[in-house]
Amino acid sequence: MNPTVLTILISSLGLGTTLTFIGSHWLLVWMGLEINTLAIIPLMIRQHHPRAVEATTKYFITQATASALLLFASITNAWTSGEWSLTEMINPTSATLALTALALKIGLAPLHFWLPEVLQGLDLTTGLILSTWQKLAPFAILLQLYPLLNPNLLLSFGILSTIIGGWGGLNQTQLRKILAYSSIANLGWMITILHYAPNLTLLNLILYITMTLTTFLLFKIFNSTKINSIASSATKSPLLSIITLLTLLSLGGLPPLSGFMPKWLILQELTKQSLFIPATIMALMALLSLFFYLRLCYATTLTMNPNPTNMSSSWRTKSNHPTLILLMSATLSILLLPLTPTISMLIP
Repeated sequence: MNPTVLTILISSLGLGTTLTFIGSHWLLVWMGLEINTLAIIPLMIRQHHPRAVEATTKYFITQATASALLLFASITNAWTSGEWSLTEMINPTSATLALTALALKIGLAPLHFWLPEVLQGLDLTTGLILSTWQKLAPFAILLQLYPLLNPNLLLSFGILSTIIGGWGGLNQTQLRKILAYSSIANLGWMITILHYAPNLTLLNLILYITMTLTTFLLFKIFNSTKINSIASSATKSPLLSIITLLTLLSLGGLPPLSGFMPKWLILQELTKQSLFIPATIMALMALLSLFFYLRLCYATTLTMNPNPTNMSSSWRTKSNHPTLILLMSATLSILLLPLTPTISMLIP
């Protein structure tokens, strides 16, 4: 892709998210979401492959539907209350429609149907943008709207997402689909606690983005999109194999790694709110997610490449050296658990 065009598209992604962050008027927020969607579509379709075209079409139709629903919710609220302000959504129907539209935008179950298929059709770089940056703008809206949203509906979305995210990834062999179901499960944890402790949602989102960034960068260095290919790629660099192992275990929420911290704090908050059954269901579904992460860990570190000829010609291949961004994100993904007491003190 032309560097000038690429610069314009990346700048538009930043502009759309920034507009949503700073906007307090529904039309400005909606405009930011639209700029975001239109900016990523050329990045998704740049491969000119039938699978990429299919993924882009599905993404466009889904996001257009969600945007139309969100605009309808804001117009309905303005019609009944005369307010276009984001935090003045006093109409319950409008709030429910807005939540449904945002759930469709980020891929919450049962509106998750598009996410695994779309992510499977993209390259790893665009998949990284879709899994991390594209979640920021909808969550900026949700974090402003949370007092006005129905807590039972949020809880239903969250529990269903953790269940589907856990079960859906069990029989997958494609890494991008596994990461898509991982995303659905992590989003379920964030949405469940949104009404009770929005700061925990923000903490979980930041850690999720850090761990997902590390995972995508590692898979990009390995040039792997399937479980069987990661086994042969990871043996070329023992350091990267260890980083991959620890990052995947952290993404699964295994102590004493960073990914355990948000799950621990969220379960603690749910028990404080006397939501014992949802907390139990989510803890059990986290074990399912951990199972398919352990499958990836087994393929990464405990299997050997059956073709030894690749090792002898390794001088011809590009060296797999970790970059500064990868080392920083991997450190944050693995070593943040000791800061839990400090972080829990900052969360009211």
